[in-house]
Amino acid sequence: MFRSLMLGVAFVALLAMPAAAAEVELDANDNGQIEFVMPSGNVGCIVTPEGGTDVYQPEGGGPEIMCDRVEPEYVRVVLGADSAEELDEVGDASCCGAEQVLHYGEWASIEGFVCYSKKTGLTCTTEDEAHGFQMARAGIETW
Repeated sequence: MFRSLMLGVAFVALLAMPAAAAEVELDANDNGQIEFVMPSGNVGCIVTPEGGTDVYQPEGGGPEIMCDRVEPEYVRVVLGADSAEELDEVGDASCCGAEQVLHYGEWASIEGFVCYSKKTGLTCTTEDEAHGFQMARAGIETW
């Protein structure tokens, strides 16, 4: 009886656990940058490698990840190796036309950053997790 009860509890606990996140590899475009969007189409990101590209040089030389959220207000977050900054006034709003999708439950390690997609939003951090952001319709947090 006790063994059956314990097996039942273990089975229920197993069903309640979330599925393991899947790591994906995202491809760079012809400029060497990696672009991706969330499945909702509300958040889009572009990752620039260290040293930049022929057309864009991140402050400090990079690498850098820049993500834009469209709704409820257009906001950009820029994450570099040493900081994360929220920008409420964006002069070149151009989100979210990338072909690559970081689906819910997937994560990617990109140029020294780790990004995880879930239904509640996108979280990106530096590999050491010292700096990062969480971006969703409900709000944005940087650290």
